[in-house]
Amino acid sequence: MYKIAVIGDKDSVSIFKVLGIDVVISYEADDARNKIDKLAKDDYGVIFITEELASKVEETIERYNRQVIPAIILIPSNQGTLNMAMDKINENVEKAVGSNIL
Repeated sequence: MYKIAVIGDKDSVSIFKVLGIDVVISYEADDARNKIDKLAKDDYGVIFITEELASKVEETIERYNRQVIPAIILIPSNQGTLNMAMDKINENVEKAVGSNIL
């Protein structure tokens, strides 16, 4: 069975512990890359990552987007959204449908 984790700054991701999701604290790009790779190897099927941290490790996220597992899902941090998640949804819808219907 696959596990779920969230990675990002402490203030943004600590609340996920209440839901039973494994919380991984990271602030820097190199540390985040290493932790994402470790989570992927440790049978995590879904990895939520704050948009702010995701903007620092875009190439790592793209590498995993070409795979089925793990699914890496961008979420806003406690500072607000950078609209990266919505942009990704629009891109995927356009790819699937052939035009942006959103």
